[in-house]
Amino acid sequence: MRERQHFVALDEYEHGIVIDSLNEKRNDLRSEGKSTDAVDELIVKVGHAPQKKFKVIEKEKRRDEAR
Repeated sequence: MRERQHFVALDEYEHGIVIDSLNEKRNDLRSEGKSTDAVDELIVKVGHAPQKKFKVIEKEKRRDEAR
């Protein structure tokens, strides 16, 4: 069975925040003496993720969701 993939649309600012947050988590784990392998892999994946231009169309919220 094929793994599910998740795609997240980030602008440059948001991309920087994600990288900074992952780096802070890596530093915290390192100071606690824990393994940083998983966070290191995520930093590489997010840092080298391909960019793709696309149009975002927002749907109107239903009345129930707006409350």
